Amino acid sequence: MDLAYDIRGEGPTLVLVHGVIHRRHAWDPVVDLLARHRRVVTVDLPGHGDSPEMPDGTKPLQVGMDIAVDFLREIAPDEKVHVAGNSLGGWFALEAAARGEVASATGLSPAGFFANALDQARAVSTFRTLRWATRRMGGARDAFVGNPVGKSVGMGVFMSHPWRVPAETARIDAASLLTNKVIDRGLNADFSFTRPVEPSVPVTVAWGRRDLVLPCYEAKRVRGVFPQAEVTIVPGVGHVPMWDNPQLVASILLAGSAGPTVPRGASGAHARPAS
Repeated sequence: MDLAYDIRGEGPTLVLVHGVIHRRHAWDPVVDLLARHRRVVTVDLPGHGDSPEMPDGTKPLQVGMDIAVDFLREIAPDEKVHVAGNSLGGWFALEAAARGEVASATGLSPAGFFANALDQARAVSTFRTLRWATRRMGGARDAFVGNPVGKSVGMGVFMSHPWRVPAETARIDAASLLTNKVIDRGLNADFSFTRPVEPSVPVTVAWGRRDLVLPCYEAKRVRGVFPQAEVTIVPGVGHVPMWDNPQLVASILLAGSAGPTVPRGASGAHARPAS
């Protein structure tokens, strides 16, 4: 499957993977900051943005992961790249690390660490409730999410500063919320990671203290899966932190991808150098 993507900057390759209902525009606040130091690749996951839908009858999480790994191999055929992701994209980044497919992985409020089945059901119901409310707005939807008050109401669950999101971006997200099939086909899936995980891949996890979608108590479970992970709770930001504090998020992504790239065929990853 051919995924839609953009490339900016030069340096070690850092692939950025968005969350559910988003597309590669989710990284707009940090791309310029990162592109001064990295070859930044932003990609639309299957069923999002300009990438094609997955065939009916497939398991979106498992098939999407295989497609994502193929993309990583194509975008840098000779080396394992650094990968970072938010929410669902964070799960993809960490699963790639578990498989030993990347030089490093950084997750921003990643999926996959639900406390129990009820915790996962709560997260799924958040998206379905938002979709119901968005559908109820009908033709008034674009005007509502295009003004600061509407953005604060409609997007406040995702970030602590929703009014900073451009009106056009908010409209794109609202439209995606109505049509995205992953909400129904994928969010109830088993988010377990490949075991045993590859222990030599550096893993960084940063969790917004104001995250209302995947609350930061889930961060306590990270080291049970990735013992090597550096885990930080970030104050003042929500589930999608890129709009809340672009400079801080960029610094987290740069630090997480500070190690060297790794030739394909090498086992694991090199140790992260001291900064």
